[in-house]
Amino acid sequence: MKQEETKTNLVPALERGTRILDLIARTKGYPSLSEIAREIGIAKSSAHTLCNTLVQLELLIRRPDQTFQLGPHVMRWSNAFTQQSDVAAEFAALWDQETEMPGATITLSVLEGTEVVYIAARNSAVSHSLIEFRAGMRLPAPFTATGKAFLSQMSDFEVRRLLSDGLPEPRTPHSVQTLDALLSELQTIRKHGYSCDDQQVAEGLVCYGASVLDSRNRPIAGIAVSLQAEQLSESEKNQIISNVQRMAARLSVRMGADLN
Repeated sequence: MKQEETKTNLVPALERGTRILDLIARTKGYPSLSEIAREIGIAKSSAHTLCNTLVQLELLIRRPDQTFQLGPHVMRWSNAFTQQSDVAAEFAALWDQETEMPGATITLSVLEGTEVVYIAARNSAVSHSLIEFRAGMRLPAPFTATGKAFLSQMSDFEVRRLLSDGLPEPRTPHSVQTLDALLSELQTIRKHGYSCDDQQVAEGLVCYGASVLDSRNRPIAGIAVSLQAEQLSESEKNQIISNVQRMAARLSVRMGADLN
């Protein structure tokens, strides 16, 4: 079936409800009914009916000020996705075997648009004091180790097209601030086979990442190891990079990638 035919067969109410959930998921604040109707491009009465339905299904929560946030039912789906995702299951099995990185946080994420979405994380007490990674968390891809690993698998043309609206607002003074600077980073990543977020997401935290490939040798996830920057000697840094590359390679092989 052609893509155009598929779109015409969508159930309008379900499609609009999904767009409302997507809007609230990517909005930093809590949108009101009027804001939802305006952003989705539907009548306020229609937005009211849809939001009421989503609230009753626990997909949305109506806050005391009559704004909306995602509801607990969404997390049930998120947990189910994580449990059913082969790469997440393999990642969980892998981190249980990993004993060479005490004090490190290990994360697994996927790329969605210009953001990475974390689908699994093992936080350490040390790095947890700087930032807590959790399933469902979103961060700008240009700043994160896993996001940079994903972007390095693209051509410069594809990266420019993806980020045609410009880079996101910096999270720290260390966040990459120009597209040319990001492309230079990606060139280095392609050369060395690992990515680095040197305090671009959180000051004091350095992360090293690598891509997880599928049976077509295409990136399906990114794995990263995060530690406090001041803790790392040069030899420890090299060991961490070697470990994250090894974990990414092991996951890739389990997902059917041909690394020979």
